[in-house]
Amino acid sequence: MKRRTQPNLKCLDFRAVKITCMAKILLVEDEKDISGAIKEWLAEDYHLVEIIDSGSVALERMQSHNYDLIILDLTLPGMNGMDVCSKFRAGGGSTPILMLTAKKSLVAKEAGLDAGSDDYMTKPFQLRELSARVRALLRRPITQPVTQFKVGPLCLDRNSCRLTNSGIEVHLLPKEFSLLEYFMRHPNQVASVDDLLDRVWGSETNVVPETVRSTLRSLRQKIDQPGQASFIRTIHGIGYKLEDNDGHGQ
Repeated sequence: MKRRTQPNLKCLDFRAVKITCMAKILLVEDEKDISGAIKEWLAEDYHLVEIIDSGSVALERMQSHNYDLIILDLTLPGMNGMDVCSKFRAGGGSTPILMLTAKKSLVAKEAGLDAGSDDYMTKPFQLRELSARVRALLRRPITQPVTQFKVGPLCLDRNSCRLTNSGIEVHLLPKEFSLLEYFMRHPNQVASVDDLLDRVWGSETNVVPETVRSTLRSLRQKIDQPGQASFIRTIHGIGYKLEDNDGHGQ
């Protein structure tokens, strides 16, 4: 895989178009030299690339964040790419997936496509071909992801960044909104402080556990009703969860 040096006229024409259609891409690859080269290459096409090097962590991120495209290596620590892809599709994930692997057999390709990937590339590959496949996948229409979530009287619309509680609009700060969205995407599931740091704050620097707790306190003050139990229940010594019932938490 070689870095492009001097683009030709066709590349220049294409890059002018790509300025207006930057994509958010999740790259799941544990070989740092490969992931670094791919990220640098796609950044030249004005894409935002986030790198994850673990299959299990990648699946959690895919389920809790929205991406325009996922580039997924087959051989990963924690959970292999085939299982990541299958579980993501089984959970309703519709983001296009480009699978990478060193396996060249037709059987391996069929297995990858049957698991739910949209395209398949074998290593080693040319980065120019990767760009072409990325462009092709980004042109495909995909099923619109779920953008509205309702738990009890809470209704969250991520398209308009609007939250209502019993029909009354509640104004949240961006990170409060993201935190509540995560809980509403995963009702009745317990999340530890470390889980929330990873899934809501991601790769942000200078973020500590107290950041989660202070954001949660602020969120509770805005959505809870005086004299009533909190929507987000504290599971002492473990974490927090949003209960999908009328009793709320405690």
